[in-house]
Amino acid sequence: MTVVVLAAGNDARGDDALGPLLAGRLAAMGLPGFTVIEAFQFQVEHALDLVPGRLALFIDAHRQQREPVRLRPLVAAADCGEGSHALAPSQVLAVAERVGVPSPPAWLMSLRATGFGLGEGLSPAAQVSLAAGWGLLRALVARPGPDHWRRWADRCGGQ
Repeated sequence: MTVVVLAAGNDARGDDALGPLLAGRLAAMGLPGFTVIEAFQFQVEHALDLVPGRLALFIDAHRQQREPVRLRPLVAAADCGEGSHALAPSQVLAVAERVGVPSPPAWLMSLRATGFGLGEGLSPAAQVSLAAGWGLLRALVARPGPDHWRRWADRCGGQ
């Protein structure tokens, strides 16, 4: 199975570094069948990155969240967004559909974040999120598949 992992964030902006930090750890594992992509934000071009995937995982930091980590399945948005930058993961899936790229089953791992200031380090909340996110990510990569990931989503606040 090929898994595409797309992590968004900026390591110079405090808790926004959560996605790249997890992506870096995953890439360092060198797992066969995993493609890991880091970006400042999800963009239209990421729809094409889904091509080799049989499964996709988007990772991003979120301010409006109580739990340290959440996992939920994604569906394509009704529209592709109004601009060409800073798309939501569901809009990336919508772009894929629009250009004829079959999008794989996709999931969003969101991590609680509280501070996004330039030059800041990770907040205490983000440090907890990083540890929880790493634990969940290891569990997901141990058994990459929609059924297994759906069970984890049920445990981690996914709807």
